[in-house]
Amino acid sequence: MRLTVIGTGYLGAVHAACMAAIGHDVLGIDVDIKKIKALTEGRPPFYEPGFDDVLTKALASGCLRFTASLREAAAHGEVHFICVGTPQQAGSQAADMRYVDAVVDGLVPHLPAPCLLVGKSTVPVGTTARLTTRIARLASAGVRAEVAWNPEFLREGFAVEDTLRPDRLVAGVTSPEADETLRRVYAPMLEAGVPYISTDPNTAELVKVAANSFLATKISFINAMAEVCDAAGADVTTLADALGHDTRIGRRFLNAGLGFGGGCLPKDIRAFNARAQELGVGPAVAFLEHVDEINERQRTRTVALTRQMVGGDLTGRRMTVLGATFKPNSDDVRDSPALAVATALHRQGADVRIHDPEGAPNARLAHPELRCGSDLLTACQGAELVLHLTEWVQYRELDPVKLARVVREPVLIDGRNALPLDDWRAAGWTVRALGRPAPSDGTSAAQAGRLLRATIASPAAKPGGGPTAAMAQALPTRTS
Repeated sequence: MRLTVIGTGYLGAVHAACMAAIGHDVLGIDVDIKKIKALTEGRPPFYEPGFDDVLTKALASGCLRFTASLREAAAHGEVHFICVGTPQQAGSQAADMRYVDAVVDGLVPHLPAPCLLVGKSTVPVGTTARLTTRIARLASAGVRAEVAWNPEFLREGFAVEDTLRPDRLVAGVTSPEADETLRRVYAPMLEAGVPYISTDPNTAELVKVAANSFLATKISFINAMAEVCDAAGADVTTLADALGHDTRIGRRFLNAGLGFGGGCLPKDIRAFNARAQELGVGPAVAFLEHVDEINERQRTRTVALTRQMVGGDLTGRRMTVLGATFKPNSDDVRDSPALAVATALHRQGADVRIHDPEGAPNARLAHPELRCGSDLLTACQGAELVLHLTEWVQYRELDPVKLARVVREPVLIDGRNALPLDDWRAAGWTVRALGRPAPSDGTSAAQAGRLLRATIASPAAKPGGGPTAAMAQALPTRTS
């Protein structure tokens, strides 16, 4: 089939290459000329495991090419996939639909024949109906452009796998013809047994935001339990393991730590909440505000724990942050919890250095005030405290004995509860993690929890400063 994929970010570029890989004739479109040039030359504009190989093969097959022309796209496609971003509006929690609308406005007047427009972007419920009305005004006489919604469920770091072997396909359609067209597009997946759910567009639009809201809720739930564990002297990882054995709950996404970020979960739950309020059912999803609040508080708690670990004053203290991306196996630093903590430490006077296997260039662009190193050991040289904030496999495989030789003080905060803490302590490190028992330094876990809560409640006296003098005296100190 002749397909166009409009928008070549993480979603669109991977979708275009994978559709070409299964035999379709695909044209990718983007307004970013540099991105189009890079993709045409087989150079991925972002890091995604396995994507470079799929892109190279798709280009070599002749089934994939790229352009910046919507007029060319209109002439090419039987099916047009809309894969542009729907970021959060400035000054609002609602989704910004200007890019989706721009695609429709730029494409539809040039359509020469009936076709199907398929949205994959995450949008407010009711978008298909709104766009259908918009298209009717823009289309040439005799040209019927139908709209369907086929939400994406890609995980950055697994985008190729999730496109070629998805765990389900959802099609929101208004006619049997649209349904049959999408079944033809995804024929290889359906033959492989991938579940296909055909429904109305409103339900399809809700599936993605509902899924992200559930995952965000599960993450924030276990992070709320971590806060309770800190107060009670309990261990959140053991708690999560015990909960996870309940088949109704499951262990996945019950990993307490710094919380979620990226370009999807935070803005999607906010947009869902905003849309529910527009529909008059805001109280039904009001809990999402608390989910968001808990997630943001994990960043504050991590900064407070860092301040506590160095005696209450961050000024001039050398910190190394392991991780800049919002998750491993990506170079995406959008709404990264790791970068949020790093910038907060920097603003409070700490000397912060960052290491990330793939995200350092993007981190430098987003936060030029921070120093990002390409060599891990160099980044850790002379550090008084190391924070593990993105769960890259390289960090899980670190040798704590070797790392102890290059730091100034062997002190670690595991912000992801992913490192073998007993091994690190055996190597002489003082280790803390949110929701985990405090080290055996004479301070009970419950006492450490109270100190942490007090540190959070007592903000820095000035940017770059520590807590009040009285609070600083109450906090445990380390000798240099």
